[in-house]
Amino acid sequence: MTSATKQTISDQIVQSLTDQIVRGELQADTKLRQDHIARTFETSHVPVREALLRLEARGLAVSQSRRGVRVAPFDPADMREIREMRLALEPLALGHSVTHLTLEQRQEAEAARVACDEAQDLFTWEAQNRRFHLAIIAGCAMPRLKAEITDLQMLSARHLLATYSSAWSQREDRDHRAIMTAINRRDVDTAVSVLRRHLSRLG
Repeated sequence: MTSATKQTISDQIVQSLTDQIVRGELQADTKLRQDHIARTFETSHVPVREALLRLEARGLAVSQSRRGVRVAPFDPADMREIREMRLALEPLALGHSVTHLTLEQRQEAEAARVACDEAQDLFTWEAQNRRFHLAIIAGCAMPRLKAEITDLQMLSARHLLATYSSAWSQREDRDHRAIMTAINRRDVDTAVSVLRRHLSRLG
């Protein structure tokens, strides 16, 4: 098995487990058994261990002495910290992104915005909402910053899906529309200002 193949399998495991944790299908303190995961993906323990380490780095799993790797605890109080971090980092990334977004990247952001507005259920809406927020910072040439934001958005999604289900209803997101209008005008200040207001409502 080549290194590239291992990496591909590791990516698949990370994505699958991330989706299950974020959606609440794998609940807090659930043991992530290496042998079971390896059988599921028909692979060795090596890419599984790599995937679990990456989940720990993202804050979605924890390694406990004598208890193995488990889904990270869920504490609604964490949302305040996540919101403050997103408020600090996402406007920064957007400020560096707006004037560098290509036509294709702006079209991707607009497609995500429309899909978010048209979503018929909470899970679809959340996925498209996250897609939009990542699409608008695609022009930021700071990979570490974007990676941190991606992780924060996954943690935010986990909390949102666990606590927001009874309050969700289909609607047009006017902030998203205003952000896209500002982006298309290359109006950095307005785009960043609307995003700050938008994120301040989290939690």
